[in-house]
Amino acid sequence: MKAQKISRLGYALLGLLRQRPSSGYDLRKIFSSTAMKTYSDSPGAVYPALRRLEQQGLIRGSLEHGSGLRRRQIFHHTPKGLAELKKWIVRPITQDDLARRDLEVLLRFAFSEEVVGPVASVQLLKSLQAELVVHLAVLSEQLAAARSKMSISGRLAFECGLRGCESWLEWTRYAIATYEKQEKGGKS
Repeated sequence: MKAQKISRLGYALLGLLRQRPSSGYDLRKIFSSTAMKTYSDSPGAVYPALRRLEQQGLIRGSLEHGSGLRRRQIFHHTPKGLAELKKWIVRPITQDDLARRDLEVLLRFAFSEEVVGPVASVQLLKSLQAELVVHLAVLSEQLAAARSKMSISGRLAFECGLRGCESWLEWTRYAIATYEKQEKGGKS
């Protein structure tokens, strides 16, 4: 049987379950009430994703008795699930990540320190920094080559993306410096 690919929602669930075992309802509340709103808090998204993770042996659920007759299933990551989460977090950043999945890169970073430690968090940031430098050079070349053929709105839209990457690179440098300062005994 071919291994199923883990979705971004699946990795978000694994990361959250690494922080604290939770029920599907608890996880849906996180998605609806935090900065993780980009994920659907719909039962039609969360529960099937939990089922897929359980079928893959990445999480397991156990029934917990609540007040009265209420029972709920609490999910925990398995050692296999933690290993997959670690592998996903430490994977080097690629140009494909920058072009299509910037939110996924930030999700990996958000869970990195707790799952694989601060040294791996810095390595992830340095990988991001290196790829952003390359990506910005490519975007700048593309803009220079196409500028004369672009409409004003097209050029401005392209420049918005370019400036977003520049801002992301600036933040990445700041984040690395924050870890380096912490390592030297300073406050973050």
